[in-house]
Amino acid sequence: MRRRYWKLKNRSLVYGERTLVMGVLNVTPDSFSDGGKFFSFDAAVAQAEQMIEEGADIIDVGGESTRPGSESVSEQEELTRVLPVIERLASSGVPISIDTTKTAVARAALAAGAEIINDISGLRFEPAIADEAAQVKAGLLLMHSRGTPKDMQQIPFAEDMFADVIEGLYLSIAVAEQHGVARESIAIDPGIGFGKTVAQNLELIAKLDQLAREFIDLPIVIGTSRKSFIGKLLNGAPADDRLYGTIATVVASVLNGAHIVRVHDVKPAVDAVHVADAIRATRTITSGSQLND
Repeated sequence: MRRRYWKLKNRSLVYGERTLVMGVLNVTPDSFSDGGKFFSFDAAVAQAEQMIEEGADIIDVGGESTRPGSESVSEQEELTRVLPVIERLASSGVPISIDTTKTAVARAALAAGAEIINDISGLRFEPAIADEAAQVKAGLLLMHSRGTPKDMQQIPFAEDMFADVIEGLYLSIAVAEQHGVARESIAIDPGIGFGKTVAQNLELIAKLDQLAREFIDLPIVIGTSRKSFIGKLLNGAPADDRLYGTIATVVASVLNGAHIVRVHDVKPAVDAVHVADAIRATRTITSGSQLND
């Protein structure tokens, strides 16, 4: 099979041969998952270094919480939070992603050493983010979401969420390409938890193989880590007690075609995807041998 690459600002990442792990670094005081644990510069850098040591392939730095009901922060506040961390981590050897919906933040983060823009709005909020990616040939991760973080769980849910995700991602990709982003620099994310019900989140994971076939030439990223639908399935488990549920969703996602998993707990995820990749590879070999019989 031809080797596939996701082209970033300074390098290309091979995907599809093994599942890549993106470590989440929230430099915020109010994230749902870690509640300001890594808000200080020293704590954020230490956490990133630990994730890299544990096997993270990418570090995704975010300076604004996008939990349901969250308020937006100012551009300057977001820059103050993320830029020192990105500047320190830029020489780590691991590509750094900036999780933002603001063009100015994306531009400054890329100048500071980030190689990927992760836009949870899929360019709905500020399409000019695509211009910043195109200018320096950065990777651009486009996520499907509905509404805004403040209202996404209050607006009416889509009747056919899978169709809505496909349509939304096609629109986001089209906007990116219109702004000059090369297709080989684009990755997509179905946006687990962003304006979806528990059942719809489960459906997206179960149908991830169909999504991968629909966008066969793009890396599929999925972020289920510690999300509320897992807590609901586990009788109201709080965010810091959803590790085993998260690993179940990570393994299911890998077996269904995910190329990159976005997680808070890197070491457990690295171990889980190593085993899941082995199972998936065996399944592929077995299927191929059956076809040849």
